[in-house]
Formats: sequence, C-alpha cells, structure tokens
Amino acid sequence: MYAAKTDRWYLERILACIAGIVTLSSVVLALIHSPYWLLLAAFTGLNEIMFGIAGFCLTSNILYALGAKPRLPQKYQR
Repeated sequence: MYAAKTDRWYLERILACIAGIVTLSSVVLALIHSPYWLLLAAFTGLNEIMFGIAGFCLTSNILYALGAKPRLPQKYQR
C-alpha cells in the first residue's frame, strides 16, 4: 500500500488539499444553493487532469511563488 509522506506540507500535498476543498465546497453549494456550482467541481477536475498530463497548474505556480517547496529535488524538475 502506498502512503504519501506526511513529514511536511510540500506543494503537491497542498495542491491536493486545495482541490479537495474546492470540490467538496462545490458539491455542498450545489446541494444548498444551485446545481450550477457543479461547474466549479468540473473545472477543478479538468484542472487536475491537465496537471497530471501536461504538468501545468496555475495554482501550483501561485503556491510555488508563495514559497511552497515541491517534493522532488530541483534536478528532477524542468
């Protein structure tokens, strides 16, 4: 069984938490307010797929600029 390291909050871990929070918030808002909030969940899912395939995510770039460190050392990054 794979378990991610939890010794520190690295960039990829923060990104997964943000995506989960946005998705769950979108579902709750869709149940309470309007089903159009599900578009936010769909956008979040598409962004995660784009990050997985292309390696680009605007949120990742913002987190990196704010000082979040990626899990992999610099030599493995582009």
